[in-house]
Amino acid sequence: MASAANVPVVDIDPEGVFKYILINLYDKNRSESEPQKVLVRGYKRCNYHSDIFDEVQDKLSPLDCEPLGGGRISHDAENKKIHIYGYSQGYGKADHEITAKLVKEAYPAYTITISDEGY
Repeated sequence: MASAANVPVVDIDPEGVFKYILINLYDKNRSESEPQKVLVRGYKRCNYHSDIFDEVQDKLSPLDCEPLGGGRISHDAENKKIHIYGYSQGYGKADHEITAKLVKEAYPAYTITISDEGY
C-alpha cells in the first residue's frame, strides 16, 4: 500500500467502547509538507493508544504516520450513535471536532456526539 489515496480515512471497530487516535498520513519522502490525509483509527483489541499507532504505522509502511492525539469512541451500531470523548495519556487529547467530522463522513446515517468529559 504505497499510496495514501488507497487508505480509508476512518477505520474503527463496528461496536463497543474503545480507544482511538487521530493520525496525519504523509508520503514517505515528505519534507515538512502537508499531510496527505488525516485518519481516525480505533480498535478494542488495542489496550493502549500507542498500540493502535504501532499497528497502523506497520500496516501503512512505507507511508509515514504522525499521531495527533487520542481519546475514546463509544460505537452503538444498533442505535446508529457514535460518541467521541476523552484523551490519550501518551498523545494528549485529539481534536474531537476533526474526528467527528471525519466519522460523520464515514457514517452519514449516524448521530455523532463529542465531549471533553471522561477518560
